[in-house]
Amino acid sequence: MSALRILVPVKRVIDYAVKPRVNKAQTGVETAGATQASKIEFGADDAVTVTKEVDGGVETVRAKLPMVITTDLRLNTPRYATLPNIMKAKKKKLDKKTLEDFGLTNEKRLKVLKVTEPPQRQGGGKVEDVDGLIGKLKELGAL
Repeated sequence: MSALRILVPVKRVIDYAVKPRVNKAQTGVETAGATQASKIEFGADDAVTVTKEVDGGVETVRAKLPMVITTDLRLNTPRYATLPNIMKAKKKKLDKKTLEDFGLTNEKRLKVLKVTEPPQRQGGGKVEDVDGLIGKLKELGAL
């Protein structure tokens, strides 16, 4: 793991915000970490300065590499297409490629063996009091 300098896990979600979670034990990296980075700056002394937005303002964290950093949606700003570039894109010829051009085939690699309905759900029951509920749960093996 000596070659690993920085790990930035990314999850792309369009409709809602999802914060990636990084468990350092899962990655096998015993290093510093910073979460929800909105700005990342690399220093000459092998240190990284990470800025993140918090409820009260902005928090800045500085740590040495190697490091695990999770990102916030404000880290990248989108580039919007200009009208001249849209017009150029409309005129550009697109080459159509087939799977065979890439050395791939469209053969089925999975075979459906059986499709079945899920088992019918059992109806619920009513109990009179807490003691009845506990008794029913013990009867079903839930307690």
